[in-house]
Amino acid sequence: MNDVATSSQKPAASPARRTLLWAGLTGAAALAAGAAPATAAEPPLARRRPTTPDEALRVLAGGNERWRTYRERHPDETPAIRRELTTSQHPFAVVLGCVDSRVPPELVFDQGLGDLLTVRSAGEVLDEAVLGSVAYGVLELAIPLVVVLGHQSCGAVRAAVEADLTGKHLPDHIQYLADEIRPVIDRRVEGDARIDATIDAQVRRVRDRLAAQPDLASRITDGRLAVVGARYELSSQLVHRVA
Repeated sequence: MNDVATSSQKPAASPARRTLLWAGLTGAAALAAGAAPATAAEPPLARRRPTTPDEALRVLAGGNERWRTYRERHPDETPAIRRELTTSQHPFAVVLGCVDSRVPPELVFDQGLGDLLTVRSAGEVLDEAVLGSVAYGVLELAIPLVVVLGHQSCGAVRAAVEADLTGKHLPDHIQYLADEIRPVIDRRVEGDARIDATIDAQVRRVRDRLAAQPDLASRITDGRLAVVGARYELSSQLVHRVA
């Protein structure tokens, strides 16, 4: 997956604009196939697991389109799927997101049981446990896509920015989060703009750190894996790239 375009609280985009935004993730070849608006007449999602980064991105793009247009399918929740998942799992994407209760990956991408390996930490802070969880999905489950998903109005980023500005020491475990986010605080801007810019900067930093891990980097080089940065807008429910 490629780098992404910074955006703050965006107004609701037109269908064409939404398609172009996700096309930046998937590439021109994926544009026509994957990000078209869902309609009530569309058949259910196939159970076939995406096996390439582009296929996985197309499925996520389509799922987010359904979510934000209130046409969710809630796939892979049937009794048969639940029985199948008692013996194996084949998720097609890792989503490393924030713990925020408003941004559950399975909902914002309209996916079901066994579809996503979700790893969540406040502000997408990357420590050894988080890194090991992501690596497990890629190396042990052969997942072809990792999405680092930040979001509008991130409380962890706000706390880090405000602590940096005031010098206030936060409770120990929360201070750890602030210390991890502090290196990417964008001090060129003020107020809410600083928080907004830092949200994107944190996504970029975590994305780049993951992509630099030798075991993951080798898979990126040969096309088996993409590590991408994205952002969820609470105001529009749109997931878009972070450049």
